[in-house]
Amino acid sequence: MSAAAPLVHLSVLLRAAVEGLAIQADGIYVDATFGRGGHSREILARLGPQGRLIALDRDPAAVTAGQAIGDARFSLAHAAFSEVGAVLDGLGAGQVNGVLLDIGMSSPQLDDAGRGFSFRFDAPLDMRMDTSCGQTAAEWLEQASQLEIERVIKNYGEERFAHAIAKAVVAARGECRIATTRQFAALVEKAVRTREPGQHPATRSFQALRIHVNQELEELSLALPQCATRLAPGGRLVVISFHSLEDRIVKRFMREQSQPPRLPERLPVRAAELAPPMLRLIGKPVFPDEAEVAANPRARSAVMRVAEKIR
Repeated sequence: MSAAAPLVHLSVLLRAAVEGLAIQADGIYVDATFGRGGHSREILARLGPQGRLIALDRDPAAVTAGQAIGDARFSLAHAAFSEVGAVLDGLGAGQVNGVLLDIGMSSPQLDDAGRGFSFRFDAPLDMRMDTSCGQTAAEWLEQASQLEIERVIKNYGEERFAHAIAKAVVAARGECRIATTRQFAALVEKAVRTREPGQHPATRSFQALRIHVNQELEELSLALPQCATRLAPGGRLVVISFHSLEDRIVKRFMREQSQPPRLPERLPVRAAELAPPMLRLIGKPVFPDEAEVAANPRARSAVMRVAEKIR
């Protein structure tokens, strides 16, 4: 029996993201979402001998894959990107010249049946990005109230049939534990009366569970201020997101940090006395072109935003 083919990940907006960092040969850079290292390898290729790259990933499988990079300029930590400040402190890194956040799922995570991220396979309903800790999706569904389940599926999946799905989950778990992806997908399929052409009825609900189990939006909200604070003057923050909930957080953060602080109306303060903004926006949002989407359909929803620390 032949060995299974390795799970491949195509980094989205690879060159655009690394160019957005405006690499300095001797700079210090952070790839806060290592994945399978596509962006990291491209950054290393542009760094000089004195440059340094610090990478993070919460997925133990990604950290294992990263051990294949034998480069003295490179270090990789098993940590969520919300821990970027602590990781930098632990490595003795103060300010850095750029931070990259590619906050989508990696293809190996989706294509590994055992991870439970996809309804394409019948597998344990896990969905944890960090398989070494935390509650699985199955464990959460077993104890969450109907109202909690409805709220998560509605807010994180933007699913209009959230009430019916939550009701079906609570009724079904009274009969037996919802332990596999196929069980959950079948429940959702029965509860969702109509769906957009070409989209599986469970797509939105799987997204919602994954976001909740991994606290993805909370992680992003915690990470962005840390990244901006640790940038040296002129340093770049590059963020690639894959759905509107993520992009809304990124867009709002960058916009707010690129404007002077808001003060109460009629407060007698001169413009020169206002604290300057932390960031300035660089260019317009960047989207994959047709060629990239054709080569990697999972790139179609990506959007990249770039901001620079004001000197």
